[in-house]
Amino acid sequence: MGGASFGMRSSTRRGLAGSFSVDPGARCPDMRANRRSFPPMIRRRPLLGLAAVALTPAAANAQTWAPNRPVRLIVPIAAGGALDITARMLGEKLSPLLGQPVVVENRAGAGGNIGAEFVARAEKDGHTLLIGAANTLAANKYLYGSRMPIDPLKELAPITRVSTGTILLVVNAQRPWKSFAELVAAARKEPGKITMGSSGTGTTSHLYMELVKRVAGIDITHVPYRGGGPAIQDLVAGNIDMMFDVMPALMPHVREGRFRALAVGSAERITYVPGLEDVPGMNELLPGKGVDAQVWYATMAPAGTPEPVLARLHALITQVAKAPEFGARLIPLGFQPMTDASPAEFGAFWRGEEGRWKTLVEISGAQAE
Repeated sequence: MGGASFGMRSSTRRGLAGSFSVDPGARCPDMRANRRSFPPMIRRRPLLGLAAVALTPAAANAQTWAPNRPVRLIVPIAAGGALDITARMLGEKLSPLLGQPVVVENRAGAGGNIGAEFVARAEKDGHTLLIGAANTLAANKYLYGSRMPIDPLKELAPITRVSTGTILLVVNAQRPWKSFAELVAAARKEPGKITMGSSGTGTTSHLYMELVKRVAGIDITHVPYRGGGPAIQDLVAGNIDMMFDVMPALMPHVREGRFRALAVGSAERITYVPGLEDVPGMNELLPGKGVDAQVWYATMAPAGTPEPVLARLHALITQVAKAPEFGARLIPLGFQPMTDASPAEFGAFWRGEEGRWKTLVEISGAQAE
């Protein structure tokens, strides 16, 4: 993104091929003869059509497919974060619907590439799934370049998104800045003095802060950490000034007064997280600049997984994500439920996101370590 702006079946049943009319004034002395005069195909076609609908393999398999052993749900980052928590919530509710345990496995490393590659190379039978985040699925190919082990769009099959959210800009509460405007003014007065911690180079927080820096015309020093936990510890201690990251780990410190929230990364304010109703969004703070930080989590299977299996997984995962209980548990994480009408719809959305993330990487100048 830089001065650019970002927003981010029908089935056909065949009936009678033709029509006929009967003259009410005509009399037929032999109804059986009249019946024999009709072409046989007209009488049989409706029955053949019903049989074809009833026996369509894809339709039958989509309703009857079920796993015959535990399903592995791979999380490509370390345990404890919002994605991991979301995966465990999903697995808990998905297991009884599938009739098999859903085992959540963390395979972290290389910005999520290790877990994504593991799923891409797994058997294409619906027993190994991935839950991934936008940056892993759409930005990594531009961060890693030739070192990217897979092309996610080609080697993973989309199922559906399960949630969406944004990021939060916070400062240490002991710092003097009471608003985003004050932070920007301070950064312009002393370029490079203010420090921002992130969970690593090329992460969502890093990429979107580089965009904010460009469109606001400010210089803030990026301090990458190996994970969000150490960055948060240093922000609490006052060793860095600010963070612009996902909400779950930040909100407890906001509520307890250690951090001050100055902005949400989405274009508009968010009203679904208690305590953030009065925190402005980017359309208020940087009008016309197109900043709209959207984070999404989604499920995938290895490319080549049969469509009936994907359809069944989509139906059940969507059922879980739309349940009120699931949404109620997501909100404290700073997310809300989001599903797609079909795997194809999610695939189209995913393809459309690549341009956004490519631009973010280009603006940041980031390269994976």
